[in-house]
Amino acid sequence: MRLIIIDGLDGVGKDTHANLVKEYYEDKDEKVVVRSHPTSDNFFGRKAKKALFGNSKIDRIEASVFYMMDVLRSVRKYYRSKDIDTLVMVRYLVGTAYLPGSIAKYAYKFFENFVPTSKYMFFLDTSPEDLLARISEREELEMFETLESLTKVRKKALKLVKNWNIIDTSGSIDDTFSNIKDVLKKLD
Repeated sequence: MRLIIIDGLDGVGKDTHANLVKEYYEDKDEKVVVRSHPTSDNFFGRKAKKALFGNSKIDRIEASVFYMMDVLRSVRKYYRSKDIDTLVMVRYLVGTAYLPGSIAKYAYKFFENFVPTSKYMFFLDTSPEDLLARISEREELEMFETLESLTKVRKKALKLVKNWNIIDTSGSIDDTFSNIKDVLKKLD
């Protein structure tokens, strides 16, 4: 099974590009499953999503814990399934960057050793200002969707993903996906 990780901050285009990756491999007659976290099809995902709209420290902890439980559930349910050629996981390890301070680094290292990783790990990136402009059109913003938070989390995330395939998403969707496809072709 090919495991593809597509991660990044809010508004960077993770789901858009995960679906383009899905189409890319389906065009090659592969069975592809995309799991985007938090998901609404299970208890952990619903609890994580609900907590993201709170503002307290408890909400932050609940969002992080339930998010990771949702990811672990997806790994357990889909990873190494004989019916899947390519599994695309969206919002996978970088969620740990939303944790406070140095806890983020240790949580990332713990989960990096606990969940499957691959050479197909993509961190989609653009400036916090671009991210905020993209997400400002939403009806309701999550607790981490402020310029200050996006700036802090991006700084932590970039330290965590230094060995990933980092893709700039400041251009068009087509240009970004072309860059992703170039990496996929090299890795396949």
